[in-house]
Amino acid sequence: MIEVKPYTPEMREQWNRLVENSKNGTFLFDRGFMEYHDDRFQDYSFCIFYKDELRAILPANKIDNEVWSHKGLTYGGLILHRDEKLERTIVYFRELLKSLYTAGNSRLYYKPVPSFYHVYPSGEEEYVLFLVKADLFRRDSALVVDQTNPAQYQTRRSRAIKKAQKIGIRVILDNKFEAFWNNILVPNLKMRFGVPPTHTLKEIQLLHSRFPDKIHQYNAYDLNGNLQAGTTVFNTGSVAHAQYISANEEGRKNGSLDFLFDFLIKHEYSNKRYFDFGVSNENEGRKINYGLLNWKEGFGGRAMSHNFFKINPENYHLLDSVISKKEILT
Repeated sequence: MIEVKPYTPEMREQWNRLVENSKNGTFLFDRGFMEYHDDRFQDYSFCIFYKDELRAILPANKIDNEVWSHKGLTYGGLILHRDEKLERTIVYFRELLKSLYTAGNSRLYYKPVPSFYHVYPSGEEEYVLFLVKADLFRRDSALVVDQTNPAQYQTRRSRAIKKAQKIGIRVILDNKFEAFWNNILVPNLKMRFGVPPTHTLKEIQLLHSRFPDKIHQYNAYDLNGNLQAGTTVFNTGSVAHAQYISANEEGRKNGSLDFLFDFLIKHEYSNKRYFDFGVSNENEGRKINYGLLNWKEGFGGRAMSHNFFKINPENYHLLDSVISKKEILT
């Protein structure tokens, strides 16, 4: 009844339909998003069928004999149809791990979608990870504003917002990625961390063209039209995620960045369940960037976990004891 099949391009439409009807997926799992960097990764994704209907997917890539919950994505894990429940999800995991083990894969590195992105409760995988003795090897803290019960701003943030208001800073959704990338984001990341952004300018423009309702560029300008700060927002249904955040020196001093995020949180995305600032960790969660942390907490951001696990596929048999309906096994 259950079949685990490697993803092939012929499954693209089914895959994308499953993402749209999943209880824990976002548009990042759409093949149009995943494949923008397919030259960098060996795709090793899987589709799980129940009675010939696609019910779960695993976005993944392969390095040697290790499988990664796709390294080109912020999060991943098993993406489930919104109607799936606990026992069949356990069976899906069992059959997936068994397939990986039979194919000679030594490890699955697994990063579930953080719970605040779930459309419906989707804690089945947490139970499975416990049963298969998954090892937690990394934990990041995402700073998230709960829009239904927001915490108060810090006084410093409120003062900076008022400063920007007085000098006439304005925020525009203009999707002008080039000015932000070339004049602010790339220089800042190079100076502070010695790295480029995850997406090149060409890549983010391509993704915006494919998902114009999901990816937006907000920029803050002074009265003379000079770019001061900006952020790239991924709109994933009930969550607005700030993928990139940056300002020039003047924009940091005059409150432009604070004014920009006050606008997003209190106006543009006030109808979302959460506003996600992203993580403030470095060194695989073992270090905190306190400058980022304090700034994000200043807007009411509070920590929610983003976990990463290592799984031995050989442990698939540990799930047998909790499966009652043996007939649904392959």
